[in-house]
Amino acid sequence: MPLTILYIGRDAEITTVMHRLLNERPEWTGLTVCNDDEAVSICKKQQLDLVLLGNGINAECEATLRQKLTSIRPGLKIIQHYGGGSGLLYGEIMSAIN
Repeated sequence: MPLTILYIGRDAEITTVMHRLLNERPEWTGLTVCNDDEAVSICKKQQLDLVLLGNGINAECEATLRQKLTSIRPGLKIIQHYGGGSGLLYGEIMSAIN
């Protein structure tokens, strides 16, 4: 069963690229949003294996998101992803889930 990965970013163009990258691999299902309320809603409805926080999320928003998401799904892995090639993305995800 594929890993379900939620990417939360602030830039719509980067979020579109992340959607493509996450869904290129058959072992991953990628969901992408630019809005924190959407992220919380998805977390309530779907089992998530990992959350990636993209650039543009300030420290205050990050802390709030982490609190909200882990209150819904305790133990949910949440990591920061600031860009880079698909090889870096793969490495970050594999490190987080192992």
